[in-house]
Formats: sequence, structure tokens, C-alpha cells
Amino acid sequence: MNCPWYSVSNANEIPSPSLLVWPDQVEHNIGVMVETVGGNIENLRPHVKTHKMSEVMQLQLDAGITRCKCATIAEMEMAAEAGVPDILMAYQPIGPNISRLLELSMRYPETTFSALVDDPNIVDTISRTFEKADRSLQLLVDVDCGMHRTGIETGDDAFALCQRVVDSPAVTFTGLHIYDGHNQIQPIDERKTKFNECLKPVEAFVKRLVHAGISVGSIVGGGSPTFGLHAREAETGAVADISYQCSPGTTLFWDAGTQTSFTDLPFSTAAMLLTRVLSRPSSGRLCFDLGHKAVAAENPINKRVRFPDLPDANPVLQSEEHLVVETPKAADVNVGDLFYGIPWHICPTVALHQEALIIRDGRFSGERWAINARNRRILI
Repeated sequence: MNCPWYSVSNANEIPSPSLLVWPDQVEHNIGVMVETVGGNIENLRPHVKTHKMSEVMQLQLDAGITRCKCATIAEMEMAAEAGVPDILMAYQPIGPNISRLLELSMRYPETTFSALVDDPNIVDTISRTFEKADRSLQLLVDVDCGMHRTGIETGDDAFALCQRVVDSPAVTFTGLHIYDGHNQIQPIDERKTKFNECLKPVEAFVKRLVHAGISVGSIVGGGSPTFGLHAREAETGAVADISYQCSPGTTLFWDAGTQTSFTDLPFSTAAMLLTRVLSRPSSGRLCFDLGHKAVAAENPINKRVRFPDLPDANPVLQSEEHLVVETPKAADVNVGDLFYGIPWHICPTVALHQEALIIRDGRFSGERWAINARNRRILI
């Protein structure tokens, strides 16, 4: 019987739970990302939050991708150390993070840094902080296109904020950021309709800025579910013929959630969890060593992890170190048996692990990639 592609020949040597990564699958996904933007690498700014690994940054650089998007100072430092020339902090810097961002820009003068803003007082604070140090920072205004998590809705206040950045010293207005993470509609036609609804006011706002003489250098847009739709905008130049950068993240590793919900996106699983049966507590039940501390638990219990070799497993209980499932195949499984699990949400799952074990040619050879940007205490 042929083994599945993810079967690791020396898996019995690997402790569980462990995070496994297949670099060839990551490279495949990077290639699909490039194809999705029509081969124009300038239209890509992948998010670092999914992998948080220097080695993955290097794979992107090897493919010619020179921009990335981050959420934390630690992620930005990791990207700068890897040699990424253009790094966006897609998170409004507040408190001491403004000074930390200044320090980061001074430590890596060859790197272009930028950040998001949606508040005039933060613009003023950033401007004062960088002016005192005789440094400058590029700023993008974060536009709320319907998610209502961060950002500012298009209108007079947003226009005034853009003008404030333009008029402030030590900062440069370089464009807009739009994130439509609320558009999780599965049928692609309905997702397109929602996408167009979100983008329409942004297009009108860009025209207003341009008419007022405010140069919009670029738009950074989207995540993974709407990646293909943003890529269409990037390729056609539909928004005022300005630079359009797509910022998917999950596409690098993929996961059970996106694989199940967005079948139109042609990416492949590149990271999985190795787990073992810890106990058979009762008839029809198995307990895996896959608790909250090994796989992201923010979703309902039936959306934590999927077992390709146990597709009928129904999770019923999870605690810090345990995951209990019900399955009619429990009697055929022994304590200690090994399984592979695809996380429902890969991004927070990766952040739970200190390192990934690297699988090449169906075998773990001892290579490990540190998940170094999970450490928020980098660069005090």
C-alpha cells in the first residue's frame, strides 16, 4: 500500500506533539502566489505572522519577493535580520512600540520601514519621535472597509488624516491599507460581490485624494481568502493605476480551515502536527497529546484540527495537553499510535511551538527551524 505524501519514514524518532514543515511544499505555495499576481512580484507583500521563521523569509527572498507585512516588532526584526528590504508594520504602533520602531529603523538603515495609522494623535507622536532623532518613517492610513476591527472609514475624517500625515514632519504618506478579513464567504461569486462592495468606496476615496493633489503611492490589500480578488486588482491596475500589493499569509503553509472553506485557492498543505494516541479512555474514544498548547483553540472544538487518516474523528473535549475524539475506529487504534493533524488555523498554531522539524524527501534529518519571531521580547 502506498503511503500518503506526508508520511515521515522515521516518524517514530520524533517526539509528539511536534510541528512539521515541508520546505518543498512551501516553495510550491510561494510559486502559486507569484502565479496568482501574474508573475509580477512587485504586487506581493506576504504576511509574516503565519510562519515567523527566518528560513521561510529566505525562501521568499530567493523567489524575488522583497516586501513583507508584519504585526509585531519581533516579526519586523526577524525580517530585517533576514535582509528583507521593505517591511510594513500592519499594526498601528502605540506606546513604547513607537520608540522601538525608531530603534529598529536605526539598527537597520538599509531597510525601508513603514507602519499603519488611523488616529491623528498617533501620527503626531510618531512625527515628534522620529523628528527628534532626525529619522523618518513611511505611513499608510488604515482604511476600515467593513471589518470594523481597526482603521478609519473613508470620508472627511480619513481625508483629514491623510492630509495630516502629508503635512507632518519626519513622516511620509505612502498610501492606504485595506483588510477585508470579514469577507469569509465560501462561494467565490458571492465573495467577489462582497469584495466589490468593500472596494468601491476605497476607489472613490483614492480619486478624491488624487484630485486634491495627494499622491497615493500604493494600496496594500487583503489576506488569504480574497487574495485572488486583490491580485486581479493588482494585475489590472483598477484602482487609479497605482501600485497594488497583496498580502496573504496563510497561503504559505495553508491549513484545514482555508482548505475546506476556499476550494478555489490552489495552495497545498505545507505544515502539519505529529501527534500520538495518549489513551483510550472509553469505548469509541481516543485521547491525543494535542491540547490547547499544541494547536490553536480559538475556534469551536470541531474546528481545531483535522486528521487525514481518521476523517471521521469527532473532537469532544480539549484541555491544555489533551484532545479527546470519538470515532467508530477507536477499537482499531492502539495507545502510542502515530497520526498527522492539519491545524484548522495554522497561524496561531505555529506561534505555540518553539521550532519546526523539517521534512525533506519523506524523512526528518534533524534540521530544525526556530520560530524566532514568536518572542515578543525581542528589541526592548
